[in-house]
Amino acid sequence: MTRRIATLVCLALASPVLPPLTAQTVTLGGTAFSSKGLVGVGRVAAAQKDKWGETFGSLSGLAVDLRTWRRSADGVYSGSFYAQPDRGITRSGAATNYTPRTHRLDVSFLPAPNGASNQIQLGISLAETTRLTEANGTFLTSLDPATTPAGLGTRPGFPVLPQASTGRLSIDPEGLVLLPDGSFFLCDEYGPYLYRFSAAGVLLGAIRPPEALIPKRGGRDSFSADNPAAGQPSPSPNEPTTGRENNQGFEGLAASPDGRTLYVLMQSAARQDGGAGGSSLRRHTRLLAYDIANPAAATLKGEWILPLPLYTQSGVQQVASVGELTMLNSRQFLVLVRDGNGRGSSSTASLYRAVLVYDLTGATNLAGTAFDTAGTPVAPNGILAASVTPATSAVLINLNDNTELVKFGLNNSASSNSNTLAEKWESLALAPALDPAAPDDFFLFVGNDNDFSTTDGFQDGAAFRASLSTDSMILVYRLTLGARLVNISSRALTGADGDAHFAGFVVSGARAKTFVVRGIGPGLAAFGVPGTLPDPVLQIFDANNRLVLANDNWNQGSLVADLRAATALVGGFALAENSQDAAVLLSLDPGAYTVQIADSSGRSGVSLAEVYEVP
Repeated sequence: MTRRIATLVCLALASPVLPPLTAQTVTLGGTAFSSKGLVGVGRVAAAQKDKWGETFGSLSGLAVDLRTWRRSADGVYSGSFYAQPDRGITRSGAATNYTPRTHRLDVSFLPAPNGASNQIQLGISLAETTRLTEANGTFLTSLDPATTPAGLGTRPGFPVLPQASTGRLSIDPEGLVLLPDGSFFLCDEYGPYLYRFSAAGVLLGAIRPPEALIPKRGGRDSFSADNPAAGQPSPSPNEPTTGRENNQGFEGLAASPDGRTLYVLMQSAARQDGGAGGSSLRRHTRLLAYDIANPAAATLKGEWILPLPLYTQSGVQQVASVGELTMLNSRQFLVLVRDGNGRGSSSTASLYRAVLVYDLTGATNLAGTAFDTAGTPVAPNGILAASVTPATSAVLINLNDNTELVKFGLNNSASSNSNTLAEKWESLALAPALDPAAPDDFFLFVGNDNDFSTTDGFQDGAAFRASLSTDSMILVYRLTLGARLVNISSRALTGADGDAHFAGFVVSGARAKTFVVRGIGPGLAAFGVPGTLPDPVLQIFDANNRLVLANDNWNQGSLVADLRAATALVGGFALAENSQDAAVLLSLDPGAYTVQIADSSGRSGVSLAEVYEVP
């Protein structure tokens, strides 16, 4: 029997109420991005247990189910989020046999733009926990992959997989992407691999990245991160020669707004790309893009270099590590980066913790080049190859800004207390504000990984007690991302070929946007329009005259129910269920587009082109 745990976490903490700050704006790639500051906080108590009686743990990944996201008449938001804990606690430096899992969180959110004397703006309820298994029901494990040949697991239809000495597949999950059917992708640090799971948590597939990122020792795959269980040997050498560094594999995971592309980001540079020089040289990390139009047959289509921010600690240059990313469109995205300081670390005052905007415009695509092999470093000794142009970036949010933190009683300080920001911030999620007065506003949810730090813990069949309790926390910022088009329409007498009906529009701003685009003929008859186009065919082209999407009859598309709901939401008139009008629901990146309408049989008549942006 399934037992549901639903615990609403509320903490009341004294804090002065300050006036809101003016929006902080940066411009990158010709696009303006604005942060209106911290507008809410939520916490999950460090001692929280899931339905299996084990410690809830961390927010290494966070994804909002936008199908559930709502705003009520009184301004309260609600919806479901999916949280991804990582591999659990370590005992004496060893990973444990903790079973990897995902959590569903039901949330309610009432923004407090002026701050508050408590941290309960985001109410968080742990609704469900799903443990991850193979198809035969065998649980996955968090144990460090074995250093012996047993560490290379084989399964029919899968690449070679990281495997513990127990024979169970090893995974250190970080980011999570939810797919429309409830299945999901996870990114992993051990591989580093990408894994696809069913909604029930059953492993469906795995993606092996280019060989340049696979950890190698002695020229062979070696997935150990040098956290061996008791009785198991350490790898030799401790660090891989090439590929990902120990515990620096895939850290950030996000999907494009249209759900057709999966982006995954390394926490820092590969060993041959500067990582072997330590944290001061591992700046040039890699972002990979996979076409997942068919999730079961993903293909690599893009790979770029992201220079990570630099900071100085004790007079030594250091490189901030990746925590997470979220995509705005196919070329621009947000990345959470941080140092290793904060509550839970030996130094509690963070020197660098921020959300950056990155832009891929003009960046070199490395996919399929020699840089995908370990023998051709892209940044030997930390110096980027002259032939490679990296992505550009700008800081959008400084998470260490105490002026913002104090609005909610939080701090970044050398004097640590329960309101000091934790060391590891590793999750991002973006949801629309659904505000008619500000249609381009979004909420950015930023979560920490508390490393299961609690003085009242239970995991892998045993109680544990950490030296301190650190809550899992989510900070909520309000952003403005571009301008919104409400609706354009064009009516014309339409013929064949050169006499087709053409209409153009431009998508502006920073984020890819969702549109209802319609080519209406027979539907106009209900409004007394004579001589309508009998059977419109709708085509949408981008600025390079490439066909983006086409439709003949609106009720024969793949997203009919969603299209019907979106049309009602934007105020478009309903089409007859059996009409031959054309319509599509699609996501478009910023850029110029052309709508073309013609009859399927070359006949003529009056047609109406409509473009609605879906809020």
